[in-house]
Amino acid sequence: MAKALTLRRFVLVNGLLLFIVLFCIASGCLLGPGGTDWSSLWPLDPESNPQAATILLARLPRTLLAALVGAALAATGVAFQALLRNPLADPFIMGVSGGAALGGTLALSVLGGGAAASLALEGPAAFLGAVAATFLVYRVGRVGGRVDTTTILLVGVVFNAFASAVIMFIKSVVSATKTQEILVWLMGSLTYQEYTTLMVVAVGMAAGIAVLFCMAGRMNALALGEQGASHLGVDVEKTKAIIFFAASLLVGLAVSVSGLVGFVGLIVPHLTRLLLGPDHRLLLPASALCGSAFLVLCDLAARLLFVPLSTEPPVGVVTAFLGGPFFLFLLRRRHRNAFIS
Repeated sequence: MAKALTLRRFVLVNGLLLFIVLFCIASGCLLGPGGTDWSSLWPLDPESNPQAATILLARLPRTLLAALVGAALAATGVAFQALLRNPLADPFIMGVSGGAALGGTLALSVLGGGAAASLALEGPAAFLGAVAATFLVYRVGRVGGRVDTTTILLVGVVFNAFASAVIMFIKSVVSATKTQEILVWLMGSLTYQEYTTLMVVAVGMAAGIAVLFCMAGRMNALALGEQGASHLGVDVEKTKAIIFFAASLLVGLAVSVSGLVGFVGLIVPHLTRLLLGPDHRLLLPASALCGSAFLVLCDLAARLLFVPLSTEPPVGVVTAFLGGPFFLFLLRRRHRNAFIS
């Protein structure tokens, strides 16, 4: 009976969240700074209907990209928090983001002869940089044949600092136009992507999230500590390696198509855990869906801000404005509850 109730809760919670995500995606497609002429919305033929072209060729790909990136970052935040047993862990703490940012920056500033060429190389270069950083951090972070989470965290932080220094040097020697392009990308920006690119990214992210979901039960065991998880029959070293590489894959994919969008992987898991509890079997898929909805709404807000500001802020700026104060609120609330108890 308990198992049936757990399954029922899983289906109800994620079904409701999926409906919310679909509603947010529909809102992101139908709303925008140019408005929507409902009287001329049909037929949805982008070749003959400008309104349909706006929705299907501009808003929908960007909204889907926001949903994918939000899901990946939120799921990665849950995974890294479980791996490090640190509630402050986020997708950009392990050094992977530094490698991706460095790879994307090199593509924008060095590899391309022109803007179009550099932008075409930006995504693959960022992903390759993330992969290289992943293997570097993992290799250096192994101590005595095992993955030491403290060491791997320190290596990631140091590598991020090194990558930031290299990026600052690159920004100081390139033209002002290139510097602006790099700055906008590093702040996190969702731009138009081909549907074929979205399909490839979606497949990779779905695979990464599926692997993490299969590890959800072991994440619950890791919450007891490595020794406690080992006593429960969990292969701790293998589990840590799988979680690290799957989460790093998700970070690399997300950064390669959106730049550094902060706070999603930190705020969304905390909020979801507050509402649904610490069971990773429910927390991980629910956080992924909440991350999708959150980033879609943030991207919509960034686009709507074009009207009063006459320019569109990067979505990473919007997530920071929303996520920073909200995280302080959660932290303050947690400390107050701990004091009362």
